[in-house]
Amino acid sequence: MRVKLLAWTSKPELLAKIASKTCYSEVSPVEMKEEDKYPDLLAIVRKGHLSVIEHCTFTFAIEGISRVASHELVRHRIASYSQQSQRVARPIGYVTPPLIEASPEAKKVYEEVLRKSTEAYEKLIELGIPLEDARFVLPNAMHTNIVVTMNARSLLNFFRLRCCLRAQWEIRELAYRMLELVKEKMPTVFANAGAPCQMDGTCPEMDTKCKWYAIYVKPRSK
Repeated sequence: MRVKLLAWTSKPELLAKIASKTCYSEVSPVEMKEEDKYPDLLAIVRKGHLSVIEHCTFTFAIEGISRVASHELVRHRIASYSQQSQRVARPIGYVTPPLIEASPEAKKVYEEVLRKSTEAYEKLIELGIPLEDARFVLPNAMHTNIVVTMNARSLLNFFRLRCCLRAQWEIRELAYRMLELVKEKMPTVFANAGAPCQMDGTCPEMDTKCKWYAIYVKPRSK
């Protein structure tokens, strides 16, 4: 997996502050200057006034994730996606889950299925079957590439859901890589972003067996 931040809103925290000040100020946002006094952005976010950070967007290039992970990713609907099409591009490579990688017997079964499916894929193409039909035999493990654009509010929600230990392992890894990239650009908003237990000591899943529950939730509930 490779994740790169391709583009982002210039001065995102200043933009969010201007948007916030516009809501209560008689001064036009056109006339506001960088050196002006603005409201505390962290306080705004903590109060739940998140519409002001929707103006800030981030675009990621994501390479080498599985179709499993990409299917989970695109469920986040307030975002824009441009994904590699198997109708016109042959997938190269595949993802092996860590638990399968750790078991020689399981890995042997896994790789045998992948070998047979990719051989069938190539054979169908040799027989004149178009890529859009031959792809039906490909497994969800195959690599895909995707460009994703989300605003800061959507990203906060994405991190709350996908940084959780209950999230699927691959999209959780993706979420943490994305989080590290946006922290550099908008630290006030994303410095403490992550799973609900890490952010505010709550667990929507009420999973008392989770190792994070004892660390982040239980101490605050006393």
